[in-house]
Amino acid sequence: MTVSSRDLPTLGLEPPGRLRLSPLLRGLQEQAPVCRVRTPAGDEGWLVTRHAELKELLHDERIGHSHPDPVNAPRYVRSPFLDLMITDTDAEAGHRTHSEIRRLLTPMFSARRVREMEPQVAAVVDTVLDRFIDQGPPGDLHSGVSTPVALTVLCDIIGIPPHSREELMAKLARMALLGDRESVAQGRRELFGFVEGLVEQKRAEPGADILTRLSEGGLPEERVAPLGVGLLFAGLDSVVTFLDHGVMLLAEYPEQRAAALADPVAMTHAVEEVLRSAKAGGSILPRYASEDVEVGGVTIRSGDLVLFDFSLPNFDERAFTEPERFDITRTPNPHLTFAHGMWHCIGAPLARIELRTVYTRLFTRLPGLRLERPAEELRLLEGQLSGGLTELPVTW
Repeated sequence: MTVSSRDLPTLGLEPPGRLRLSPLLRGLQEQAPVCRVRTPAGDEGWLVTRHAELKELLHDERIGHSHPDPVNAPRYVRSPFLDLMITDTDAEAGHRTHSEIRRLLTPMFSARRVREMEPQVAAVVDTVLDRFIDQGPPGDLHSGVSTPVALTVLCDIIGIPPHSREELMAKLARMALLGDRESVAQGRRELFGFVEGLVEQKRAEPGADILTRLSEGGLPEERVAPLGVGLLFAGLDSVVTFLDHGVMLLAEYPEQRAAALADPVAMTHAVEEVLRSAKAGGSILPRYASEDVEVGGVTIRSGDLVLFDFSLPNFDERAFTEPERFDITRTPNPHLTFAHGMWHCIGAPLARIELRTVYTRLFTRLPGLRLERPAEELRLLEGQLSGGLTELPVTW
């Protein structure tokens, strides 16, 4: 049956579910692996709903950032951050650029370098927890632990000096807003100018950080600041969100938390299950087809918008047994939270260390930690790309 464009299901910006897909997303997943939808911006696109098809498309070089007319390309949402990702290069050139960026940055996240960073991450977590615990209960774990841990670790590896981080947070928050185009455009200009200033400092005083590698890596100068901004957005928001939601899940499942604390291997599995299940839909990144692509029984036309939701397929019953159950013994656990193949997140090893370290140290030092309010009552950010919490009140 052909669905007219007027009758297309419309995606909203509702907060992602907790261990349960919304009726809309579950219905779309059961309907087909690739569904035609209307986006929150009012444009049409293809939502990939199932695990096998998303994994397949993550290996398909015909799906990428490029669109022949970026200004008029269909949008998921109107966002200056997502607009940064759309290029007017041809697909082959776009993939060359993507490969070059990965070549530059992958050494910063090599297994050896990340292992060497573990003591540094642990020191950051301990310092943040000292301050949080000293203030006494109750406390807001979102602003008191998750955000400062993620911000400090990310800024250290990117090369943002400590005295600039408060200013950076204000500029990032302004650019993350949806709507209010003029204010957002001004925020974008300010943030780019801020990062460009840091890049100039790195050229004069290079360091062992990402901004130095980008500035010395031979990339066109106009690409360096957008890449730095993209890394800041992606790295900060995702880690804060998973820190918050992981603490919520482990607080709600004390037996599984105890098992994870008793065995480092179990804690590693717990981190993977948090990554799989903490967000039930809503982790969408837009891509575009550079050629016609046949997948899941449909034809995606050249120039069409393709929506990769990296959390929706983690609840696909074809890939996971009882996906709406939190289970730290789940193995294998082939979640796609960090994407896959050429799009796999190069910062994933560092993010895993941050999550494991915070969960272990937090619940070891505060074994009685619990949520101050039921999880269902906690508010999520509205009017922003983030699906994260505004606060996470806890006591102990």
